[in-house]
Parts: sequence; C-alpha cells; structure tokens
Amino acid sequence: MTRRTAPGALLLVGAGGFAHAYREFSLARLAAHPVVLADSTPPNWARPYLARHLPVDLADAEGTAATVKEFAAQHHLAGVVTYMEHHIVRAAELAQVLDLPGTSPESMAAARDKAASRRLFAQHGVPSPSSLQAANAEQAVAHAERLGYPVVVKPRAMGGSAGVVRADTAAQVRHAFGRASRETVLGLDQYAVRGVLVEEFLHGPEVSAETVVLGPDDIRIAAVTRKHLGPEPVFQEYGHTVDAADELQHDSVLADVVAAAVQALGITLGVLHVELRLTVGGPRVVEVNGRVGGDLIPLLVHAATGIDLLRVAAALATGATPELEPRRQRAAKISFAYPDSSGTVERLAVPGAVINQACAERFVWTRQVGDTVSAHPNAAIGDRLAHWVVIGANARECDARTDLISEHLTAVIAPTPRTTTCAH
Repeated sequence: MTRRTAPGALLLVGAGGFAHAYREFSLARLAAHPVVLADSTPPNWARPYLARHLPVDLADAEGTAATVKEFAAQHHLAGVVTYMEHHIVRAAELAQVLDLPGTSPESMAAARDKAASRRLFAQHGVPSPSSLQAANAEQAVAHAERLGYPVVVKPRAMGGSAGVVRADTAAQVRHAFGRASRETVLGLDQYAVRGVLVEEFLHGPEVSAETVVLGPDDIRIAAVTRKHLGPEPVFQEYGHTVDAADELQHDSVLADVVAAAVQALGITLGVLHVELRLTVGGPRVVEVNGRVGGDLIPLLVHAATGIDLLRVAAALATGATPELEPRRQRAAKISFAYPDSSGTVERLAVPGAVINQACAERFVWTRQVGDTVSAHPNAAIGDRLAHWVVIGANARECDARTDLISEHLTAVIAPTPRTTTCAH
C-alpha cells in the first residue's frame, strides 16, 4: 500500500536497491515530503516511504523524461532529488525539464567525470592533483614517469574508492591500470564514462566538506568529515568522524578552496560532498560529488550538529529556505569491519552488552554466514562485514567507544577450498 500524493511531492531519482543499510536513512529523511520514486522497481525496504512509483529505465534519458513529464502534467511535483552518484546527471536533467530548482546537467556531468573536473580545476586555478588520462598500460607508465612516483591510478568516473590504487613502480602501474579498467562498485559502471587516470599522489590526511550551495556566490560548509583510511596501496574507507567542534569547520582557506572547486564546475545549487587532501601546501581537491555523502555521513552530520543534509537538499530542490543553523555540539563516528582474510563467512558475533556499553546508535551486519568475501587489498564496499555508529561528546570519546566494539567483534572466515583438475 502506498500513500497518496500530496502537494509538494519530491521526485526521487533512484532508490538504490543495493546497500539499503546505507540508503534507508536518506530516504527516511526525505519522506518528510511525499516521495515519488522514478526507478525500475522499488526495493521492498523503500516501499513504506513512497507515495508513488514511476516505472522507468533510468539509463533511458528520453523515456524517463517522457514518463516524468506525463506524470507532472497530472500531479504537482515540487522538486527533484537524488542521493545516488549514479543518477545526479539524470536528476539535473529532470529538474531542468520540469523547470524546477537545480543545477545544470553539464555541471553534474563534469562532477561525474574526473578528467573533466581536473581540466576545469586547472583552468580556474583550483588546487588539485596533476592528472593525465591513459589509453593503455604503457601510456600509464609513461605518465607515471612524467609525474614522478608514487602515483595514484584510478577509474575516470567510478566511486567508493573502487579501482583506486597507489603505484610505486612501472610494474605496479601496469597492474593498477588493469584493475582500474575493469573494477566497479554497486553497478556504477552502467553510468560511468570509461577511462583510466594517472595522478600525482597527495600526502596528508583526507577529509570531506559537506557543502551546501545556496547560489553561485553563496557556498557554505555545513560540516567537515575526517576520513579513516585503511592500508595502502588501496584507499578503502574504514570509517568517518564528524565533530561539530572541528577546527576545520571555520578554516577560511579550506572554505575558499571548496568554493573555488564548486564554482569551477558551475554548480549553483545543491548539497555536495567535496573530498580533499590536507597537504603541507594547503588543501587540495580530490573530487566533488554532486550529492550528499555516502556511508551514512548525513546521519553523522545530523547526530553531531543537528543539521539534516537530506532535508536541506529537499528544501533547495523545492525552492524553500533550508535550516542550516547547528543545534548540537557533539561528535559522531561510523566504523566498518572488513574481513582479515578472503573466503566464506563462518561466524559473526559481537556481545550485545558491548554494543550497549559503547552507546552505539546502531550496529548492522552487512554480510551473513555463508557469504563469500575478499580481504585487503582486493576488498570493496560489498565486502564490509558490519558497520556501527557511535555518538559522543567529542571525537576522542567516539574513538574509545568504536574501539570497544571492534575489540569484541568476532569474524571467522574459512579459506575458499582450492580445486584441482586432473587430466586423463
């Protein structure tokens, strides 16, 4: 049973049938409005939050636009939103077709394409790594020699750190090129521009600026997320922390670099996830994502500051004034458990008393017994065994609570049996 559409409905472009442990929070926050989903089939977990469903193939731009226009002729749609990297261009196109608030599809396409982003950053003097596109492995090696080792080899338009690898030698570059050419995450390859980039390696911690764009000249950082990365040569995220008291929140240099990156891409409205490295020479932009951050970062921001990024996105999409005043001064952290070895999951356990003692806001198993998983350096988002969120007075308290859970988590992975083939 779905709810009736009411005035002020939001058109949501794509629910994300996969990784619902991360998507449901976003959809639940948007459901303060009636939500009309444009997608092929609504996943079961999403149905309670939906007012209507428009069956469309989001890979078909013309067909999707026709279906949405026909629906909008009979029902009031107040705005278009998406929280999925896959569909930021399509959402911008639909907002334009419906003459609703939004940014240009060209700007969203530039954000999706890391090669295009790098060109625009260079043209506008935005500090970001030097980057060269490679057509084959040998050209990738030549680019690496030109840039100087170490380098980062990455897909041109993927996400979730899929296929992003540090390389220190020519042999490693060749191997990384092959991985970047084929690796994908959560079906994003269906919406990605193919290609491989070789980039300058940036030394320094990684952060993201959860950014609200109210207009071309009104760009604000709502929160700063500190990223906790796993061991190189890959760049898997093992956790994120948002602290309302983070000194970077009011860093004018960071704010100027973020604003310059947004303006270089021509993005004029929306909530963005801007990733940066804090180098000795200052912050440098890794990429600009044209939607709210993934990995439950909006939940962390809401828990730590009281700012609701999904409802901010909905307000901007409908032409309303968003609420951006912080109402809390806390910290929140999410952590991810990855397998220590590759194979089949045999046992997963964590004492409930430990979760309660750590004051966890949530603890979610994202794999189950019988699943096959891969360990570092081949692990991807889908190999995460669990995630948990803790809230504390500050980042240090969150670290202690997170560590308590991690120390008591049991994950038994059985090696995948090797098979031999006998010739007769």
